[in-house]
Amino acid sequence: MCHVIVTCRSMLWTLLSIVVAFAELIAFMSADWLIGKAKPSSSEDVDNRTGGSQEPYHPTLGIYGRCTRISHMQLSRRDTLCGPYAENFSEIASGFWQATAIFLAMGIMILCAVAFVSVFTMCVQSIMKKSIFNVCGLLQGIAGLFLILGLILYPAGWGCQKAVSYCGPYASAYKLGDCSLGWAFYTAIGGTILTFICAVFSAQAEIATSSDKVQEEIEEGKNLICLL
Repeated sequence: MCHVIVTCRSMLWTLLSIVVAFAELIAFMSADWLIGKAKPSSSEDVDNRTGGSQEPYHPTLGIYGRCTRISHMQLSRRDTLCGPYAENFSEIASGFWQATAIFLAMGIMILCAVAFVSVFTMCVQSIMKKSIFNVCGLLQGIAGLFLILGLILYPAGWGCQKAVSYCGPYASAYKLGDCSLGWAFYTAIGGTILTFICAVFSAQAEIATSSDKVQEEIEEGKNLICLL
């Protein structure tokens, strides 16, 4: 018989697992890893509403994507073009970024799988007599290690030709040059930290769903068990 067990700690772990997976996925897909040096506006870039020239803009560069302003267009909300600069994996600008993409993708796939499984932990608390929370926590720890490896390797690729074209000639491995870090990089770091917090917190979720109070509720014949 299936017992639906809901506790504060198990629900918090489930929500955090889902948030972490989405945060890492969005960061990976974003082009806002590096914010390039300001590009001066040309004489053709004129704001029709004010008659003045546009503000200098900052192109952005991701692991496999980029955002840049389309030339010879007047000011509008559609003058920035975003999309992948690499049509296939081999065209990613740096070997280090290729390794970063592999490690991040592996970590994100594990996190997404755990997030999917976490939804069903209300009904299924064990697999082959092993706590599903402990298994998921172990997987989250492994995913966190993959994410760390990816984030460590990413700055080593700042010296590639693509990054130099955005960040200037002084850009090199672990040196940003004229660039600055975008929100996607910080989101990936924050998600990595939360990944390890989830891995540790999974043990608390397991304790909460196997506590004496839960066992008492089960012995009383209740199928829906909600505990604070």
